Amino acid sequence: MQQGDPRIIRAWTMYDWANSAYSLTITSAIFPIYYAAITMDNGVDKVAARYGVPADSLQSYALSAGFLIVTLLAPILSGIADSRGNKLAYLKGFCYTGAASCAGLFFFTFDDLLPGLALFMLACIGFSGSLVFYDAFLPEIAEKKDHDRVSARGYTMGYLGSVLLLVINLAMVMKPALFGIPDTPGLAARLSFLTVGLWWAGWAQIPFRALPARTATSRPPAGDALTAGYRELRKVWGQLRAMPRLRGFLAAFFVFNMGIQTVMYLAVAFAAREIKDHDATGQVVPIGDESLIISILLIQLVAAAGAGLFARLSGRVGNLRALSVGVVVWVGLCIAAYFTRWAHEFYALAAGVGLVMGGCQSLSRSTYAKFLPATTDHASFFSFYDVSYYLGTVLGTLAYGLVFQLTGDLRNTVIAIGGFFVLGLILLLLVPREETAVPATP
Repeated sequence: MQQGDPRIIRAWTMYDWANSAYSLTITSAIFPIYYAAITMDNGVDKVAARYGVPADSLQSYALSAGFLIVTLLAPILSGIADSRGNKLAYLKGFCYTGAASCAGLFFFTFDDLLPGLALFMLACIGFSGSLVFYDAFLPEIAEKKDHDRVSARGYTMGYLGSVLLLVINLAMVMKPALFGIPDTPGLAARLSFLTVGLWWAGWAQIPFRALPARTATSRPPAGDALTAGYRELRKVWGQLRAMPRLRGFLAAFFVFNMGIQTVMYLAVAFAAREIKDHDATGQVVPIGDESLIISILLIQLVAAAGAGLFARLSGRVGNLRALSVGVVVWVGLCIAAYFTRWAHEFYALAAGVGLVMGGCQSLSRSTYAKFLPATTDHASFFSFYDVSYYLGTVLGTLAYGLVFQLTGDLRNTVIAIGGFFVLGLILLLLVPREETAVPATP
């Protein structure tokens, strides 16, 4: 496979277009609103009454469990993929697992709460696990000088594709009669979960046809294939000792990504409980579902622009400085979120979140790819990156659930998230600007 092939790069970005429907409709928009609707009854938390755990905490724990499973699986699978050169097969497997789980959420009701949350967890595993192998294709399809641009292009495609499907889903929820959907409570939302599964698996056929079934492999690992991935992970850890820049970046990324992922997955749950609005009569009411979805659309549209903006900024000031700017903005947004009470304030906050969410996610992936040594162990190195990514997400979502469960105040979760960004910024500023003593790996 030749690096820089425009056809393959275009096809690769289409997986972002396909799978981002999950991250928007399921994790950020319609599912959290639907979940809040079926778990609350006139302000009473039905989950807490039945299980003794707040509904928001239970949702965050399901996410934490899904990410923990991916964290444990990623080294095993990436090691096998590196030795056999079959990343595409694993990409497909996780894709179809996630898409089928999203479709299965069509049957999710309060009476099936725990099975529904199990499907929610499986969808998370499918989405997150597929990214281990999707990301590992980046250094193989694009030259190092193009990593920022290609990574940003993938994220932009994801934001635009997910917005397109969300607009359709939003129309289904708000005007079900236009689609011939009976006016049964929750039916349109559950149908939107089905569309996510079809969208994800359907559009994924484009990259599946273009990406090579076999890629360059490292030396086949000796011993049990099930433990080979962990040996590869340990080998990468050993190599990182001689790469202070890459090691320092991973430490900073691990911490500030805890904040980014927690915001991405649980911002709507926070807003549904804490943000107020005025109805037509001037009465104070909780923010409406339509307003929440509009704010999510705003985040996605601004995030598409933010990915490109930060790619250009990195070209001017370098990746690390550009990321530092983004994390500083995140700290400011957390401070603002703590004091945000009204819907119009939340819209402004959403625009700011979108700007740095797109930029920091895209730039983090491409920065890591740039900092890699010359190697054919792309799946193993990206497994290490993704283990950091998912373990950070486990801790971030777990902290959100625990802080809320222990304090009973969702605004305290904002303080915890802000702390992740402050510590991440400090670590990012300590990353060496130049790598030293970087050995070439086999």
